[in-house]
Amino acid sequence: MVKDRQILLCVSGGIAAYKACALTSKLVQAGANVRVAMTKSAEQFVGQATFQALSRNPVYTDVFEEHDPTKIAHIDVVDSSDLIVVAPATANIIAKLANGIADDFITTSILAAKCPVIVSPAMNVNMLEHPATQRNIETLKSYGYQLIEPGVGNLACGWIGGGRLPEPEDLVRIIESQFMPKLYLGKRVLITAGPTVERIDPVRYLSNDSSGKMGVALAEVARDMGANVTLVHGPLQVSVPDGVNAVPVMSSEEMFEQVLAHFPEQDLVIKSAAVADYRPKSVYAEKHKKIHGQLTIELEETTDILKALGEKKTHQVLVGFAAETERLEEHAVAKLKRKNVDFLVANDVSNSEIGFRSNDNEVTLFRANGSSVEFPKQTKKQLAFELLTYFKEEIR
Repeated sequence: MVKDRQILLCVSGGIAAYKACALTSKLVQAGANVRVAMTKSAEQFVGQATFQALSRNPVYTDVFEEHDPTKIAHIDVVDSSDLIVVAPATANIIAKLANGIADDFITTSILAAKCPVIVSPAMNVNMLEHPATQRNIETLKSYGYQLIEPGVGNLACGWIGGGRLPEPEDLVRIIESQFMPKLYLGKRVLITAGPTVERIDPVRYLSNDSSGKMGVALAEVARDMGANVTLVHGPLQVSVPDGVNAVPVMSSEEMFEQVLAHFPEQDLVIKSAAVADYRPKSVYAEKHKKIHGQLTIELEETTDILKALGEKKTHQVLVGFAAETERLEEHAVAKLKRKNVDFLVANDVSNSEIGFRSNDNEVTLFRANGSSVEFPKQTKKQLAFELLTYFKEEIR
């Protein structure tokens, strides 16, 4: 998403400047080329050397200092940028940008910029809520700048309220979304994620090792591609993404009911949840006490959600997942035909590097027409991007 992108990070003089260090590091790790510009006030909080080491690029602080005499730095840097991010953006820098003041490297550069600009305000809550600041924020929006809503919490000044700079991970997500092709604008996408829980008694249950990471990655990318996303999920080991319609469930039957309720209006349905195949036939109302000797629990089949959807689908593109430990292709192809799905994504969960709870995945995508495509090991988010791009070709 940000790999090989040119990003100019503008850091102004607030205590949240320390978060810009982590943001720089995360963007570089994701493959972006990050160049940092700082105000003189920002240097009171973080030194140039820190950003230079993290970005592996010169740091810009003085509009009159030219790193390359053949170029005008503040013009060259914005001409070659895909995106400008101002984080943290103080009340002072916001006021300057709103009123066209160009008296340092950052303001002069942004005034000459043609690329998109993201501004992330961070300041005392009272400064943020002052009419002058609010007016300046609205002015920046009228220029086409994207303003990130500040977080709410404990501020460095001792006040509690709005004005916190979002965490670097959240900023990276927002930045990545700028480069996401809007392939799913106007489309509805339903994704299931995580395990299901089948109760034995009030304190015991049957479940599996699914973390929900793959499903959440799919939901995040689909959202950033412009889709209206519904995420029906069991207990997750990762946070539910913002901006999606999250429907938490526990049992396979609850998941079936919710998926069925949302199914008719969907354009794409991705069943990535690890749904229990069996559940206890009888559930104890109270904790079952330990007994001497063996305990037998009779199990019954759960509803096959994917098969039920395969029988009901009309215009929907239906995608199933298969977590296998042996004979991957044989089992995946059989499941694809048996469940009447358009695509079947199969991976080998016996490999801990790409199995449950891992951050990476490696899959083979089987199609109803008999063809298959292999996707090499990569992060689950990158894989989600590639899969969703592939599925879009089938959506009418």
